[in-house]
Amino acid sequence: MRNHQLHLCLDIFWTFLKIGPSTFGGGYAMIPVIEREVVEKRAWIAEKEISNIVAIAGSAPGGIGVNASAFIGYRLAGIPGAAAAVIGIALPTFLIALTLSIFLIFMQGDPKVVAAFKGIHGAIIGLIVLAAYNMARSAIFDKTTLVTAISTVAILLLLPINPLFMILIGLFIGFVFVKVKETFGFQINLEKGKEPVHTSYNGYTYYDYYIADGI
Repeated sequence: MRNHQLHLCLDIFWTFLKIGPSTFGGGYAMIPVIEREVVEKRAWIAEKEISNIVAIAGSAPGGIGVNASAFIGYRLAGIPGAAAAVIGIALPTFLIALTLSIFLIFMQGDPKVVAAFKGIHGAIIGLIVLAAYNMARSAIFDKTTLVTAISTVAILLLLPINPLFMILIGLFIGFVFVKVKETFGFQINLEKGKEPVHTSYNGYTYYDYYIADGI
């Protein structure tokens, strides 16, 4: 059992060690790479779980890439797995950042370096858009989630509001909509691809059966 966990932790460490130096642009740019490694290649995490992990990682303090790796490592091998994932993803990034800092002290005015970073900025935007698209595929599955997502983006773009407040507001909206649908007996979809939950209204499966009974 110990040998199996040790082997798994080493595998987790090596996987996230490869992810760290292959991504530029911070945590959100890491998400597509993390998803490809842990979902497509190794099948450690189901695709529908990635959006939940990203949501929790984004709402917790710290970088989203490190947080997501910690959650995945903990899911696979407990605290040792979380430690292996965090060390794996942070170590190459730290070494690269240290090396680049020393390099930029001497080369920051070079036109080739400036041009290279402009190209990196464009690639980062593409990776972030890809991460947002992959999250939207699993997170937006009905009118409620669609309206909530559009409203959140609009508010964040137009108003100087802290994203933390939007997370708390989204949490509150989710509870309110579920309770309202439960009260009136509507079908409740909690996850994409799953059968809706049928709630009851005074013993009836749907609210219209309850209303028709009085006619």
